[in-house]
Amino acid sequence: MVTDTDGYIHIIEYLTEHLSLFENSTVAEQSNETVMSVIEVELGEQIINVCSQNKNLTFNQRNAIIREVDAILYDLQEVFSGIMDNPVNAEQHAFITEFACLIKNLFDSVINAD
Repeated sequence: MVTDTDGYIHIIEYLTEHLSLFENSTVAEQSNETVMSVIEVELGEQIINVCSQNKNLTFNQRNAIIREVDAILYDLQEVFSGIMDNPVNAEQHAFITEFACLIKNLFDSVINAD
């Protein structure tokens, strides 16, 4: 659906271009949120938006979206393997939110192209 598109490749390239945000970062105040927990929450919220905005999706299409999100999370776990349990700072949180929105937009474009 989306993980085999050029758009997904571009989003992953965008992520790798911004990995410096996550290297040797500091958290001004102790955060209870980790990089991976923020990714899961933000991506989850965007996928809920995709499904709620596209009420005509079939059960099979919704299942395909969930499988795609699992694949995306797996990819992100690979990219962030060394830092996924690190506390997240405000700048990282903002980037993750933006990244999740890009993923949502990619789903929207694929769904609306059909």
